[in-house]
Amino acid sequence: MSANRTVRRIPADLSIIARDVGSLLAMEAGLMAISVGVALVFTEWYGALSFLLAAGITAAVGLGARRAFADAPEPRMKHGMIIAATGWFCVAVFGALPFLLMAYLTPSQVMQSYVSSAPESATYEAVTVFGATSRSSLVYFRNPLHAFFESMSGWTGSGLTMAVHEPTLPRTIQWWRSFMQWVGGVGVIVLTTAILARPGSGSYALYRSEAREEKIHPSIISTVQTVWKIFVLYTALAVLAMFVAISLSDYGSQLPTWQAFWQALNHAMTGLSTGGFSVTDNSIATYDSPLIETVLLPIMALGAIAFPIHYVVLSNRDAEPLWEDLQTRWLFILFGVGIVVLSLQNAAAVTSAFEATNYAGLQTVGLSAAQATAIRDSVFQWVSALSCTGFQSSGIGDWKPGGKLLLSIAMVVGGAAGSTVGGIKIIRAYTIGRGIVWQFSRVFLPESAVVTANINGRNLGRNEMEREFSEAAIVSLLWIGLLVASSIVLVNVADPSYGLSDVLFEVASAQGNVGLSSGITGPAMPSLAEGMFILNMWVGRLEIIPVLVFARSILYGLNPR
Repeated sequence: MSANRTVRRIPADLSIIARDVGSLLAMEAGLMAISVGVALVFTEWYGALSFLLAAGITAAVGLGARRAFADAPEPRMKHGMIIAATGWFCVAVFGALPFLLMAYLTPSQVMQSYVSSAPESATYEAVTVFGATSRSSLVYFRNPLHAFFESMSGWTGSGLTMAVHEPTLPRTIQWWRSFMQWVGGVGVIVLTTAILARPGSGSYALYRSEAREEKIHPSIISTVQTVWKIFVLYTALAVLAMFVAISLSDYGSQLPTWQAFWQALNHAMTGLSTGGFSVTDNSIATYDSPLIETVLLPIMALGAIAFPIHYVVLSNRDAEPLWEDLQTRWLFILFGVGIVVLSLQNAAAVTSAFEATNYAGLQTVGLSAAQATAIRDSVFQWVSALSCTGFQSSGIGDWKPGGKLLLSIAMVVGGAAGSTVGGIKIIRAYTIGRGIVWQFSRVFLPESAVVTANINGRNLGRNEMEREFSEAAIVSLLWIGLLVASSIVLVNVADPSYGLSDVLFEVASAQGNVGLSSGITGPAMPSLAEGMFILNMWVGRLEIIPVLVFARSILYGLNPR
């Protein structure tokens, strides 16, 4: 491409980025338009108006950019990374509009109706945000920073929230939070590629820029369409399983059928996408149901397995790839080992977070009732952390520091690359471990020896192994560097009652796109910390490199130096 080429007097590089980011915004406008229908179903007229206005604004910008630069060349890898970074940021910015508009357009008496329908609403305190007072958490989104935070958390699948009482949110906002995570879990760019993009290398550049490598089919368009077919199938099964489980629980049996289905729908969407937003007041702890927690375990685990493995298992009707694939095998190993270690930690250090309740007859083997609860919560929270889902069944803020640090490690590692999870990914952690062993083993071999390493069926020579090791180490080092830097900032601005383990836990949750919280995140947190978490969630979703390429392009442009 000529460095001097322009499209409508705009440099070609910028026109490529503007056109494809416009496609992302056009897709988002379509999702907002769908949400207008949800508002109409629940007769939330102010919600319908808010989403209609948001969709119109987003469509005008997105389709305008797409049409203006329709003749721009196809993106290359450098463009793909910048489009991914810019696209995720812009989608989060425009995704905040429904929160902001509905918070301002909805009268206080209508907000009160949302509170009246919520359980235990009498205990909720009224708050004043930018001149409006209400007990509905919708009022928090009058603050643009809170609205942007909620949108970024939704699209990146992080699950941290500014909503103190989720049941007091309008149904349309509850839906939008879940819908963002459901789409964002698979990837905004993957969805847009499947619907809007033209076949060719440009599509693969966008696909790879979103931290995805493996293709199910030779055609990238066919690959992402297959990914969505699998995702929709799993979602339908998850909704059915959750509806049955909620209906059978003590809490759910008291709900109207439509409300049990509504909660099942939202939790299935955010569970499978490993997002973690909830429509109940205390996440999954609201139900206090071993059955619901057990049903959610495989749902969360499915979201942490790479999509190509799902495709092979479903198409061949053979479960062997679940163990043959390196990442999936290690995911199961980490699930098992982590559950045992965390259970031992929490059973040995019982706190007030663990109510004295017998579970699965564990008291018959010499455990106290509180220890039985500690083991139950350890199982669920470890799977939730490693899968980067963020559903919470326990007051983790009241855990001992050891338990918080173990969960922090799980959130840093995450699940399989090519799935919906965050973190540095299992394949990178494994490659670094193998690389260290490989480097040491070379010390004891003659210089003439041919040293190879086998990673996930790939036989790598010296140069290939060094490249793989260095790439994994660089990304992981940058990831952990940002984690440490952010922890230093947060420990200085957070309430002094939070210790270092709480701070590290909260940053790992934000940057790992998890959503578990020790209590730091909320509308009362310092604005500096809130803005930093927005950065952490954005960087974590894109695995740093696209964001660095984006920053470099701002400072020096896209041409080589």
